[in-house]
Amino acid sequence: MKVHAIFNRDGGTFRTMDMDAFARTAQEIFEKHGHTLESEIVAGKDIVKALKNAASEENHVLMAGGGDGTVSAAAALAWKAGVPLAVLPAGTMNLFARSLKIPLELNAALESLASGTIQAIDISTANDETFVHQFSIGFQPQMIKLRNTLEFNSRWGKRLASMRAFAKAIGRPPRFLVRLTIDGAPTERTVSAISVSNNPYGQGMLPIADVLDRGELGIYIAERLSPLSVTKLAATVLMGSWRKNNDVNEILAREIDLHFPHLHGHAKATIDGELVQLERDVTIKIHAGELRVLVPAAPPIK
Repeated sequence: MKVHAIFNRDGGTFRTMDMDAFARTAQEIFEKHGHTLESEIVAGKDIVKALKNAASEENHVLMAGGGDGTVSAAAALAWKAGVPLAVLPAGTMNLFARSLKIPLELNAALESLASGTIQAIDISTANDETFVHQFSIGFQPQMIKLRNTLEFNSRWGKRLASMRAFAKAIGRPPRFLVRLTIDGAPTERTVSAISVSNNPYGQGMLPIADVLDRGELGIYIAERLSPLSVTKLAATVLMGSWRKNNDVNEILAREIDLHFPHLHGHAKATIDGELVQLERDVTIKIHAGELRVLVPAAPPIK
């Protein structure tokens, strides 16, 4: 196996590391398992260009080292180029890596990938944008917009900023009208938040998919949240009991169309945690088995 790795030196974990030494370690680990690995260490502003160049190569695995934004960009390029993707978790939450069961400690992640296998999983699109974790509108984009006005220089600083932004956002939960068509069935609702995940969320505390090859979107709708109900929802998420919260409806589907009749020009959505402009009409689809990823080998059956 030939691997071309792109490491985002501005990613959360990488900021405080000797990246040249880490790149040598990565090469040694893959060579130990009979593979070759070449790496590039690039600044965050250059990451997409570097990933695009690496994805254009044939007969190799594209490895992306960084946070969820870096990994999401890499997944889109790998899918379009038809090359396998390897995920090295170096961000704050590493949600996609967690779904892939990749260890979060970097050397352990390298070892697991070097001895891993290629697996076909699902990838989703919202109009022309791809995502591997989640598309969200309403409360989450509002909170992230507030968080981005705060300063932070580390993973823990980012988490603290997220908590402060949440505290500000709960005072005025958004409400908006949306017309939905879910697998061909139309409905209309006034909601505070909609999240659409690339495969349904699992039973754990974090909102991540346990498996990524079910071929179904998870659609999570929170209607008319008040400050109190937002607080209760956050508490149930932290306790891992959010499925019992009556303010959240879960629907499984392969496709959903969203129409916002009263959309404001400044309205935002998030795709894999990154703010994007929200369009008046959004079609979200899952593309079953179309993304190939390098995952840890399954443990032997005892």
